[in-house]
Amino acid sequence: MKWINAVTEDSVRILKLNRGVTNAINAELLKELEDSLREIRNDPEICALVLTSANNKFFSAGFDIPELYPQEPSGFKDFFRSFNRICLDLYTLPCPTVAALTGHTVAGGFILASCCDYRFMAQGKKLCGLNEIQIGVPVPYIADLTLRQLVGDRAATEIMYTGALVPAENALQIKFLDALVSPEELLKEAVSKAGTLGRLPQAAFQTIKTNRTAEIAARVRQKLEEDVQTFLQMWYSEEARERLKEAIKKF
Repeated sequence: MKWINAVTEDSVRILKLNRGVTNAINAELLKELEDSLREIRNDPEICALVLTSANNKFFSAGFDIPELYPQEPSGFKDFFRSFNRICLDLYTLPCPTVAALTGHTVAGGFILASCCDYRFMAQGKKLCGLNEIQIGVPVPYIADLTLRQLVGDRAATEIMYTGALVPAENALQIKFLDALVSPEELLKEAVSKAGTLGRLPQAAFQTIKTNRTAEIAARVRQKLEEDVQTFLQMWYSEEARERLKEAIKKF
């Protein structure tokens, strides 16, 4: 079964996460996303990417905790390393990228959104944030760096320290979101923005984007294995195990 629906509209590739209501992230979804990003990199006919959801309740609730919780450390280590690598692929994708957030955008879903160039969210009672601290694990290093780049140190620190999910209006205020759009117009607006940027001179755009992303990308690559080991250690800690079991009940 495919967990990502892909269509192309006016040379803009639209990827819709379609793994149930929550679009919980597991290894299979990551593999499909990795393949999709590689295809975009290698296809000169695609000028931009819009990453969105096939449902209006969630963009993504983050990691599929019920599936990942019982995994052996070696398997989870591979998953977490892949997640970081794919986030980096998305962050450094040469073409313009726009996240069209149809619904709640949490934890791993929030991280994927932060790796895009722009974030549009549907108007309404939508929440977003990084709640990792609530289950006793650290925020992945790439998320820490990209969020601070987007919203500044103080706003990013508050989000990561507390783990509180913030309403869309607050996320717009701190500049995590670039726009709030009616649900009916969300995809259209995201495709329009991506296409407008994608039709600019590509070589110049790629250079400008590389200048924006290169430093963070280098820091993430340098610290990747350390970050994986630290997250792994805390994921299997006694405290996190108890908190993860409680989180599973809410899935």
